[in-house]
Amino acid sequence: MAGVLTGFAIIGAIVAVGWLTGRTGVLGPHAAQVLGRSAFFVFSPALLFTVLADADVRQIFSALLPVSAAASALVIVAYVVVARLVWRRGAAESTIGALASGYTNANNIGLPLAAYVLGDPALVAPVILWQLIVLAPIALTILDVSTSGRVSLGRVLAQPVRNPLIIGSALGLVIAVTGLEVPDPVMEPFRLLGAAAVPVVLFVLGLSLTGQRILAPGSGRRDVLLASTLKLVGMPLAAWGVGVAAGLEGQQLFTVVTLAALPAAQNVFQYAQRFDRATVVARDAVLITTALAVPALVVVAALLAPR
Repeated sequence: MAGVLTGFAIIGAIVAVGWLTGRTGVLGPHAAQVLGRSAFFVFSPALLFTVLADADVRQIFSALLPVSAAASALVIVAYVVVARLVWRRGAAESTIGALASGYTNANNIGLPLAAYVLGDPALVAPVILWQLIVLAPIALTILDVSTSGRVSLGRVLAQPVRNPLIIGSALGLVIAVTGLEVPDPVMEPFRLLGAAAVPVVLFVLGLSLTGQRILAPGSGRRDVLLASTLKLVGMPLAAWGVGVAAGLEGQQLFTVVTLAALPAAQNVFQYAQRFDRATVVARDAVLITTALAVPALVVVAALLAPR
């Protein structure tokens, strides 16, 4: 558990630096937008490409994949039902809230957690695959279509070849599946660019907090609370139920529930900022779930960790 606490401390430090920088105004009024677009179009695609390209195919397509996918899908559907049918939220806003409910921080928290708590960083690969190859393309297509105001079959089908995150993920998966050996001089620039993704996204998250108050009136508090509750309580419970039904037990069940208890990913805030929809909801949900994920993970470990 020390590795988890260390990971959260590092994340908090980078967000704090972003907040302090924003308070000084030294980067100007458009810093968050420029850095956010840089992360979306350059740094994050490079990171996703290298993470999946280096992953073990056996770990990617393990039994944890369908259970993790089912747990994520269940809480996403639950959020959409409430947001769309009860609260009458728009498609883009409902999509961002749904992602905050079921899109986990599998990279900068999931990877160290898998390494230090679960004993194998590759265990998080199925979650990364589900989110980047299936969940992200669907969500980004909805966001693109709903914010552009143009709905056409051609636009929907063209989404995978227009979005850099999907392109990077797909290329990385192709390399992993085919076993293609890419020379280090070719991969190294992508690794260097990808290394900037997590700190830049965290830094931008801190910048966005300048002059803001979490759960302020009129900021979509009930959306944030619903998404945060589904993420930290609903998704681990769903993973446990689906895992038991699928015959998982011991270390495998502990692994899938632990990964489900991860906080909402900074990517959710990144997507919200990119399409200028529900950015406050995404920001607050990421911060709340990140802060409360530690006690949630402690509870999961106490109940399910193999003795």
